[in-house]
Formats: sequence, structure tokens, C-alpha cells
Amino acid sequence: MASMTTPRLPFLPARTRSAVAATSSSSPSSPLPRRSIKCSSSTNANSAPLPSTSRQPRAPVADGVGSADLNGLRAPPIPVADSPLPAYRDPHGLPRPLTSADLMESSGEGLKVAYQGFPGAYSEAAAKKAYPNCQTVPCEHFDTAFQAVQNWIVDRAVLPLENTLGGSIHRNYDLLLRHELHIVGEVRLAVRHCLLANRGVKIGNLRNVISHPQALAQCEHTLTELGIEHRQAVDDTAGAAKLVAEQMLQDTGAVASSLAAELYGLDILAENIQDEKVNVTRFMMLAREPIIPRVDKPFKTSIVFSLEEGPGQLFKALAVFALREINLTKIESRPHKKRPFRVADDAFSTRVKYFDYLFYVDLEASMADPKTQNALRNLEEFATFLRVLGSYPTDVSEA
Repeated sequence: MASMTTPRLPFLPARTRSAVAATSSSSPSSPLPRRSIKCSSSTNANSAPLPSTSRQPRAPVADGVGSADLNGLRAPPIPVADSPLPAYRDPHGLPRPLTSADLMESSGEGLKVAYQGFPGAYSEAAAKKAYPNCQTVPCEHFDTAFQAVQNWIVDRAVLPLENTLGGSIHRNYDLLLRHELHIVGEVRLAVRHCLLANRGVKIGNLRNVISHPQALAQCEHTLTELGIEHRQAVDDTAGAAKLVAEQMLQDTGAVASSLAAELYGLDILAENIQDEKVNVTRFMMLAREPIIPRVDKPFKTSIVFSLEEGPGQLFKALAVFALREINLTKIESRPHKKRPFRVADDAFSTRVKYFDYLFYVDLEASMADPKTQNALRNLEEFATFLRVLGSYPTDVSEA
């Protein structure tokens, strides 16, 4: 593998077409040069480009693939005592200027934070947990929240990524790739569903219940045991509570949070009605600018990549992390909407159409760690597309 110096950068910039072509042409057995691979959603003026690859021999290193220099930098030469010239400094080692993302208080003082849903939604509770003193801004759809951050209407967005019962929220994975935003944090929230109804209504009076489809699915058995057979899906749990209150429905309840009951003046007929008592949703915190990753506390790095069709391609991709003892906490495949099919020849020389996929992977590692940078360089050599979605602190608090 080519030798290179590991810069102290939070994200891995794209290589140029010429650099990829030069690397491929240096080996007779290597395949045709691939096109340039984009590893960041937007160009960062503060980021320095990766140094060009070289085939010069080098000393072995601890993880077998990276640079042996401390922190990815060679030590500057010691100046002569009477020399009027200052000591040389590698420009890649200079600190990056602070951004507004670095200066925001952890409490969120003065921040506007978008979430999907009506006031009282679980997403609003997650936003308040992530930024306790922020000003929350409700959005009708997930797309609206993404656009609000991108258009400078709000400073952050807190949106769900996965739930322990319902699995991944695929819409937000797709939107991550469409928008030029960065994941700057995560927050886990325990979801405790309540059955809500207007004042004076009893469980025996209910013939119907409305809520978000995920909430209804998470409470299916409990609602059946309560004798409520009819369910109606709406866009949001808090929106369901709002509808029941505004229309003064007497035979219809809502599955929503206790906060929604308080906001819309509803009674709580039953608490913790989810079928599985451990019901946690993981939310991502989005910003226009990335944060500077660190190595003094637990970090995650989220990436997305695509591969050519062929035996062992996914195995090779995952091996670049396994060989460096980088743990993967999640892998999610989604259709490659811009290239839904890939045409290839099979063993019988027949033209076959394969579904093409994007792979979203969460690493238990920081982009400030040279091992992580080396792993992504290795992956970049054969991935057809690679982008870092964010490197951010792991949420270690209680859900």
C-alpha cells in the first residue's frame, strides 16, 4: 500500500482524478483507474488536501498501514541556535480556525433547533435533551428540518435515525446524502408511550386510536388487550394528540407522550403501553459545519460508500476496519437511487442487472485517530464512492 503522511484533519477530502490514476498505473496488476471519490459533503476551506501517494519504501508501523510519525506529522528540524530563520512547521500541523460549531455552548444557549412534528413530539424532547436551553422549531416534514439548517433558518436539527423496536428511519438516511450537512452529535431518548383521551373519556369508550405508524406498531399488542381494535396512522404522535383535543373526539384516543397530554389538555389513561419496555430512539444532531474530532473521549464516525460488483467486495471493505481493530456499531444498506442497477457479466457470460447499494456504516472511532484515517484511505482505493457524514461524540448518558 502507498505511503502517505496522515494529516490532522477531521475529515478525509476527495482525491483528484489524477492522483487516483497515478496510483493505479503504478501497478501492472491494478484495474483501470477509477473516477475521483468524494469524501465530504462540501468543500471546507479550512481543510488541507491529502498529500499525493508514493511508492517509496517505508518503515513498518504499529497498525500495519499508517504513518509512523507522532500524530501523523514529522517532527520539525531543530534550528541552529544563532540562525535568524524560524523553525520549519508542516502546514498540515497548523490548527484549523475555530468555527461557530465549535463555539456553541453545550447547553444550546441561543440556538434554534429544528425537529419534525408538532410541539410535544418525542423529537422535541430529544432536541431539549441535546441542547437544554435551545429554542425548538417544529417542522412539518424531515425534509423541512434539513432545509431549515441548510438555509440558515435554524442552527441545528435533531432527527431520529433508529429505534430499538422499529429499526432504522430510512428517510433520514436518504436525506443525509441529499443535503450538505454534518452529523455533530447523537442523543438517545427513552420513548414511553401513553394512551391519551379527552377529559372524562374512559378506556371502555374508545373505539379508535390514532398515532404515528411506528408508535402504533410498538403498542399493537397492548392496544389489543385494552380492546381497541381500530387504528389510524397520522404523521406525528403529538399531532395525533392535537387532533383529538381540537376535535373533542369522544371515541378516539391518541398514542403520544406525557408532554403532549400536558400541552393539549388530555388525560393519560395508561402509561408505558409499548409492547417492549426498553424502547429507545437514537437521534442525530445536524449542523452546517463539522466539529473538530478528538481522541480524549469516545467518538463515532459515520460514513457512506458504494462498491463495484464482485466476490468479496463488501468483505474487503469491512476488513479495512477489522484489521485495525476498529469496531463497527451499525451497517445499513440503501438503494443507490442515482444508479439503481449495475450491469455485469456472470459466470456464463450473460449480461445481468444487479441492484446497486450504498452502505452506511458507524465506526466506534474518531477521525482524529490516524488508524481511522488510514482505514478510510484503504477503503478509498477500491470504493466507487466514499463520504464522511460526521465524526462526533458518542452519547454515553442514560436514555
